[in-house]
Amino acid sequence: MTTFVDRVVLHVAAGDGGHGCTSVHREKFKPLGGPDGGDGGRGGDVLLKVDPNVTTLLEYHHSPHRKATNGRPGEGSHRSGANGQDVVLTVPDGTVVKTVSGEVLADLVGAGTTFVAAQGGRGGLGNASLASARRKAPGFALLGEPGDGADLVLELKTVADVALVGFPSAGKSSLVAAISAARPKIADYPFTTLVPNLGVVQAGEVRYTVADVPGLIPGASEGRGLGLEFLRHVERCSVLVHVIDMATIEPGRDPLSDLDAIEAELSAYGGLDGRPRLVALNKVDVPDADELAGMVTADLQARDLPVYPVSAATHRGLRELSFAMAAAVAAARAAAPDLEATRIVLRPVAVDDAGFRVVHDAGAERYVVIGTKPTRWVRQTDFSNDEAVGYLADRLARLGVEDALVAAGAQPGDEVVVGEGPEGVVFDWEPGVHAGAELLHGRRGTDLRLDGR
Repeated sequence: MTTFVDRVVLHVAAGDGGHGCTSVHREKFKPLGGPDGGDGGRGGDVLLKVDPNVTTLLEYHHSPHRKATNGRPGEGSHRSGANGQDVVLTVPDGTVVKTVSGEVLADLVGAGTTFVAAQGGRGGLGNASLASARRKAPGFALLGEPGDGADLVLELKTVADVALVGFPSAGKSSLVAAISAARPKIADYPFTTLVPNLGVVQAGEVRYTVADVPGLIPGASEGRGLGLEFLRHVERCSVLVHVIDMATIEPGRDPLSDLDAIEAELSAYGGLDGRPRLVALNKVDVPDADELAGMVTADLQARDLPVYPVSAATHRGLRELSFAMAAAVAAARAAAPDLEATRIVLRPVAVDDAGFRVVHDAGAERYVVIGTKPTRWVRQTDFSNDEAVGYLADRLARLGVEDALVAAGAQPGDEVVVGEGPEGVVFDWEPGVHAGAELLHGRRGTDLRLDGR
């Protein structure tokens, strides 16, 4: 029997970018034919993609760690490294992607919807790509950028038009089986339904899906029973149908108190007040239940609730109920916003946005440079190569970092950190550091920087 899992913690890691190559073309009579080091390949991404054939997150419960492959390093003769392979993880329709702290990153609804869970690192440029009129023979290349990593929470919220809610053993699964081709597990003990069951119903020209939500009990919104685990499956349903057991023999239970108890849990969970409600008085094939249904119908109608006495066993009233649900679903669909009319709002970066900022950490007596470009450039720098360090200094100066440090009050020798958190790189600031001369003194046709390569 397939196990249903609707919440998992997924650990994803994208691939690292491959390093660029430092190489010089050599052939007879051309000992220094120019730089020909290729670029490193891009690291693979980790993608989440909605697949209608996937109904559970069980696979990621057993294998929660997923990693894409790294990009290959560049090689000589202008050969770029191969890109890393993307990892595509299929998820059910209705999967919500959150951070561990609860921030929603994506709501995946609709077949084929894709979300980049972790982006692969950029490949480093080889020295052929770094060559310019000013720097004709770079003796360095850029390192590949590390790929992203994240811990994500995946939660499945069932995508259905109608949710059947009620106490355990109220007959919700029997109703789904009676009005659709679904065949859920049915028994007469509490919590028979441990997973949401979906059924497709055709009523006239309207086709809609019905979800049998596991039974709710008082305290469900606070985690009692199975409530909190499955109340999320009600969120996406546009119509709620209260299935009330008219033949229950439990003490202290009656149709109106059952309805009030379930409404209290839905209200405590929140976000469901505006959904249209219908009431199905189930099991009226039992004589006493049929009599009780006649007694409570007027009270329920006084609350402006449409009431339908039904029997899943004899199919009494199911046609009327199915058409009533179809009408409510059609009205909800008509009132829903037209997704095709949704426009993408572009928010360009302000013209005066420098792409970074300098923060003076007075407590630690240092200056912190925060920005995407400076952080990436530092990651791609080989600090064992003085020319690469000078190239980094040139790039930061052209971006305006040195001027910003001067404006912030930094003095030569002050501690400067590029990047935030533990990944920040610490420098003793020396303004005016440049890449310097490219060729060192040596025999004609040689470059001491490339000896032994």
